[in-house]
Parts: sequence; structure tokens; C-alpha cells
Amino acid sequence: MEIAPDALWWPGRLDRPAQEALVEEVREVLRAAPLFQPAMPRTGKPLSVRMSNCGPLGWVADASGYRYQPFHPETREPWPPMPETLLRLWADFSGSAVPPEACLVNWYAPDARMGLHQDRDEADFSAPVLSVSLGDTAVFRIGGEARTDSTRSIRLESGDVLRLGGRSRLAFHGVDRILPGTSTLLGVEGRINLTLRRVTAP
Repeated sequence: MEIAPDALWWPGRLDRPAQEALVEEVREVLRAAPLFQPAMPRTGKPLSVRMSNCGPLGWVADASGYRYQPFHPETREPWPPMPETLLRLWADFSGSAVPPEACLVNWYAPDARMGLHQDRDEADFSAPVLSVSLGDTAVFRIGGEARTDSTRSIRLESGDVLRLGGRSRLAFHGVDRILPGTSTLLGVEGRINLTLRRVTAP
């Protein structure tokens, strides 16, 4: 389903057993690379979302800026490898011939949100961004390449896959709120979002 130009949404693409298996893989990632608290550049104000990464590169945010780096900002250890499940999802849904280099693991507590923003810290925008939702439903908002463009909201549920590419690769998007108690997958209220990205030019 196209929700904006070249923004494709596959509701319920992962069934419950596939979601449960992926959650276990994510927990393995987080044992090696624990969640950390990113902060806004310049102000150092903490984001409401906690995060980690897997793959060769990981996205971090702190008072000095947004960037990709090959190691965890607190443990200083390399990011763990990306699970094969995520690489298969990229191959099946990204439409890109080049592999992803980073998977951002975002943990949304029930009161967390993410303001409208663009994913533009990558060196090349020809590859899409692929997102997988696990846990409670998120009210997701997407607009255009200008912050003032009109927006549309959808509810991303556990097992949904979303692709932002082409004309929507630089679309402003965000999470307005989490709907606690809409999923029993994680055993607690909250949501995991996995975002796969290509960072360097192929």
C-alpha cells in the first residue's frame, strides 16, 4: 500500500511466530549492545527514545551532533552483526541491490515519541529506509520534503513493514504517540522499531 509517493506499507507482513523469533534476535543484539540514551546536539537534551544498533555502523546522537560510527558510544565495543532475518527482509522489501550497513533499534516506552524529522545523515539517498515494527501500535505521521507540507497519519502495528524510498526518501516523518496495551508481543508496554539504512555510497 502506498501511503505517500514511493512510501510503501505492508501491514501485518510478519506473523506472530516470525515476530517472536525476531524479538529474540533483537534481545541478543541488546545483550551485546545495551540501549543507550541519545541526546540532542548542542542542547544535550535527552531524546525520549532509547536506542542501540547492529551492523557495521550505528547511528548515535549527542551534544556534538548526529553521526554514524562503528562502535557503541558507552561500551566502545563494535556493534553486533545484523541478524540474517533483517538482511532477508531488506532483500525482500527494500528494492535495493546494495546491503544495509546500519540497523537502528529504537525502544519507545509508552510515553515516548519522535518529532517530525528527515533521515539525511547518510552519504547517499539512493537506497531506501526500511522499518519494522514490533510491540505496541505507533501513530506514525508522514509528510513531504518540506516541514510545512501536509501530513498523513497511519497506525503502525506489530509486524508491519514500511519502506521510505524514491520521492519519500527525504520525507519528514515521526511518531506522535504510542498506544499502550495494543500488543502482547514484548510482555511489557512499549514498541521496538528497527530501521535499516544504507549509510555510504555504493
